[in-house]
Amino acid sequence: MIRVVFSYLLWPLLLAVCIGLTQFGMQNGHGVLTFNFVYLGLAVTLFLLERAMPHEASWLRNDGQMLPDLSHTLLNKGLVQILVVTATTMGAAEALAPEGGGIWPTDWPLALQIALGLIVAEFGLYWAHRLSHEIPYLWRFHAVHHSVKRLWFFNTGRFHFVDTAISIVLSQPLLFLAGAPKEVFIWVSGITAFIGILTHCNIQMRFGVLNYIFNTPGLHRWHHSMDLREGNKNYGENLMLWDQLFGTYFDADRRPPAVIGIKDHMPESFAGQLVQPFSPRKPDLPVSAESEKA
Repeated sequence: MIRVVFSYLLWPLLLAVCIGLTQFGMQNGHGVLTFNFVYLGLAVTLFLLERAMPHEASWLRNDGQMLPDLSHTLLNKGLVQILVVTATTMGAAEALAPEGGGIWPTDWPLALQIALGLIVAEFGLYWAHRLSHEIPYLWRFHAVHHSVKRLWFFNTGRFHFVDTAISIVLSQPLLFLAGAPKEVFIWVSGITAFIGILTHCNIQMRFGVLNYIFNTPGLHRWHHSMDLREGNKNYGENLMLWDQLFGTYFDADRRPPAVIGIKDHMPESFAGQLVQPFSPRKPDLPVSAESEKA
């Protein structure tokens, strides 16, 4: 009984602790430093929990992709997000932002502004993700992420840098154009990072009604299914609101598949994974559920 209760409490508890510690650091003028330490601590915690109570024991086996996974993460978290967000996306959005701060409800409590920021940014993230499944050329880049054979905290950042840039460009400007303050951007980015690493963890947890609100590991495992009737669902990054509204929400009363990946070939090396999407080939992976034979 205790183990069952713990499995329901673990996901929201981890997220709440991360947010609480980050808030404490921000109040004391050390927000960025605190966030980095909290994120690292969360990664270590997930590593230990994955070995103590794995969702899929087979996903604990080394797949030979740790170096490419780490390289993608460093490239995306470093070069792409810093340069694209600060130099390109934010600059363009600020230039287009309406005078007077836009329509953002700056008089709301910060917590409500953050919730609204997540919803607004999620609209862009949802469509960036969905289009990367439905447009064959964009799928070439997104396939790098879906080529994983296992889900665990370490491959959270395994995205082609073009895929990452598209998500940023379609989500961040929406907040600027609405006039969201800097604090909302910081919190949306931080919460997205925490939920992202939690979403990919290989830990036995239960989620209940949280599945209808947040992108949990349980829902994201369906998204990595090779059956496109299941895999072309659950596009939300943090929230499931837009999946609910646009009919792409999926959850089933059975265990998600342990065998995941793509039907295309994906190079084993980091360099090969960066170059392959630019090759002059016809995308051969079906991208619609209708084209998949039952």
